[in-house]
Amino acid sequence: MNRFDAAGEATGHRTPVLIVGGSLVGLSTSLFLGRLGVPHTLVERHAGTSIHPRGRGNNVRTMELFRSAGMMRPIQEAASVLALNNGILQTPSLVGDVGEWLFKNIDPGGGVARFSPAGWCLCSQNDLEPVLLKRAGELGGDLRFATELMSFEQDAEGVTAQVKSRGTGEHTTIRADYLVAADGPRSPVREQLGIGQSGPGDLFHNVSITFVSRGLVDVVGDRRFIVCYLTNPEADGALLPVDNRERWVFHAPWHPEHGETLEEFTDERCTEHIRRAVGVPDLDVEITGRAPWHAAQRVAERYADGRVFLVGDSAHEMPPTGAFGSNTGIQDAHNLAWKLAAVLGGWAGPGLLASYDAERRPVAETTSSRAAARSVEHSHPGYTPGPGSGGPQGKKGGILNEVLGYRYPQGAVLGADRTMPVVSDGLRLNGEPGSRAPHMWLNRAGTQVSTLDLYERSLVLLSSEDGAGDWHTAATRVAQQMSVPLDSYRIGAGPDAELSPASDTDWAEAHGVTPDGAVLVRPDGFVAWRSEGASADPGAALRQALTAILGRD
Repeated sequence: MNRFDAAGEATGHRTPVLIVGGSLVGLSTSLFLGRLGVPHTLVERHAGTSIHPRGRGNNVRTMELFRSAGMMRPIQEAASVLALNNGILQTPSLVGDVGEWLFKNIDPGGGVARFSPAGWCLCSQNDLEPVLLKRAGELGGDLRFATELMSFEQDAEGVTAQVKSRGTGEHTTIRADYLVAADGPRSPVREQLGIGQSGPGDLFHNVSITFVSRGLVDVVGDRRFIVCYLTNPEADGALLPVDNRERWVFHAPWHPEHGETLEEFTDERCTEHIRRAVGVPDLDVEITGRAPWHAAQRVAERYADGRVFLVGDSAHEMPPTGAFGSNTGIQDAHNLAWKLAAVLGGWAGPGLLASYDAERRPVAETTSSRAAARSVEHSHPGYTPGPGSGGPQGKKGGILNEVLGYRYPQGAVLGADRTMPVVSDGLRLNGEPGSRAPHMWLNRAGTQVSTLDLYERSLVLLSSEDGAGDWHTAATRVAQQMSVPLDSYRIGAGPDAELSPASDTDWAEAHGVTPDGAVLVRPDGFVAWRSEGASADPGAALRQALTAILGRD
């Protein structure tokens, strides 16, 4: 536990959680831990946040999590330049009115509002990361950029890591209770642990070309797309707006498997490719950068090894279509953060952490397959799927079911149907254990809140104000006896209710219980357990459920 300065004097650094990686998922991990009051240190080998406009699609579930963390407004401000972009266009050229919209509106008719208080948000990674960095620092995160993990060892009590400042060369020894690896698809942490990966592997390769063109906006016109797939067989690619004015990104197919090198993508070649793809031979194009990226489908064979956990791309890789990758990673971080907080806070047993792998790995396996299928549906440039990968005839349409409807058949839940798939046909948010709790609007002390606003820093028990059996009294008593953060809310129209629903809603029906029942919701908004009706001994029932869910003896 020593840090050696130039004079050779040793000092120690101790932290409950060490996060390795300070990109989108690592910073989200820091944000969520900070919100829960968990001290932590983050190390990132790069000197700053991302400078590349990528990873722009933040789905409804991710925005729910950022909303709970108080980040909705700053993220929307950072995303304002692309706020009106909607839909995906596929066309052989941008000249004239040709091609078709794969979908023109990501939320046609505003249907998402039935299920969530949040919505989709288009915010590029280079705009989002600084917002997360600022807030994570304000919450007390010890964030060390230009600092590289050199090695680590773990034992029964914790992890000892050696890190190096890339600016000064100083080496520091950090002792942590737990290590969270958010260190990307080539994760050195995963490699050192010897954790293998399953899945098809690399699917296709692209070169991301950033460029400036002042004339392209006139060619695009009023077509405010998220991405446009340009299908000219001599110059296909994907065009993405950065500011809807003059900054753009173009993804060009790259075939290293055929010996093609990155050096072959000269400014001249990239300029000519973009002009042909767009359909304007004399389009003004100024190349400002290029970077390779690889679309792959891989999932780690396990998400944990002792006191080390994998999140984000270190745990899974998936194609960019559908924007599943970064969203799945952010949701990994949120799932893990409350469990680390519970164990470090002493109100859950270490066994709770085993549920991280049990819950999140099946989600990644299902989601990565859907992302690959989405690449086929969109005929992503550079992707030639093998037999059995589907095709245009197999289009499935929207992805809201994968975004909000995934479930945890196993893990820190009690009473979940283990025979149900991770993602079922049809969106089922009806209070079943293992599913994301239903959204409905309620009144709390004169303020409108969503049920999802109740979940972040504690377990929550919902029951009726006049339900048979006093769940509220039992919850208060059990919380004190077990030293568990458990907020209990009675729902009704009377003076004892903490929450009152709209006149045309029935909270019990929405959650799959009778007015005599109760629903226990985890800090991440997933239903942990429910009693569909009254209990002869609500205190004993609740105590038994909490003991099982939290891994307590």
